[in-house]
Amino acid sequence: MASFEEEERLVQMVHDFIEPSSPPPPTTTITSSSSSPHPSLHQLEAIIGSSTDGEMEVLQRVVKHLSEMGSEKTRSSNCVKKKRLMMKLRMDGYDASLCRSSWVSTLDCPSGDYEYIDIVMVGGSTSKRLIVDIDFKSQFELVRPTRAYTELSNTLPNIFVGNEEKLNRVISLLCSAAQLSLKERGLHVPPWRKATYMKSKWLSCCQKSLLLCGFQVKEMVKMPNKGLGGGGGGGGGACFSGLSSQFSELSINCC
Repeated sequence: MASFEEEERLVQMVHDFIEPSSPPPPTTTITSSSSSPHPSLHQLEAIIGSSTDGEMEVLQRVVKHLSEMGSEKTRSSNCVKKKRLMMKLRMDGYDASLCRSSWVSTLDCPSGDYEYIDIVMVGGSTSKRLIVDIDFKSQFELVRPTRAYTELSNTLPNIFVGNEEKLNRVISLLCSAAQLSLKERGLHVPPWRKATYMKSKWLSCCQKSLLLCGFQVKEMVKMPNKGLGGGGGGGGGACFSGLSSQFSELSINCC
């Protein structure tokens, strides 16, 4: 009986993390188009809802571990939380790594860096890369969003677990909607709100690190750049596959 109640609580926690606890507050609209649902809303809901059994299993583990860690709000504690979560996922038997992406500045995209977790899932003769981000929804927040964009962004889960193709489609939809929202508000579209910059967070060259026997192992993973310049395409997920990466650096640092 106790195990059944524990499983029921876990399912409820997963639901709470995916779904917002309360409807978003109403926003003042300035155009008639802002008051209507975003045309991509149903498409985004379908993408988010197309989770595999493996993705749902990982999500349940992530929610369980985060619940045990408690709620830590600061930026520094969030970094520690990601490292602890990666270690717990490895203890669960997953091939999890802490990834830090970084990219140089170009004419269309300013430089930046980002940190998330990835898991290599192996099934038979194939394997795929799952991206785990515990701070996903906040990456798409806008200043003075239209009501349509607010409705769209509220569809995003707080915790994202999915493959690169799924993530690529979500980014393309949200960035297109963000540009439309900013233009409707009469605001400039900054380069860090474009798809090229957002995709660089999760789909560019990254340094993967994990803890083995008290040592921190780091490896630099280079991913092909094809597709990072496209802002509207929904495909191209294979272009970012970490499974076809080339390893250029392998170092071991004592923790």
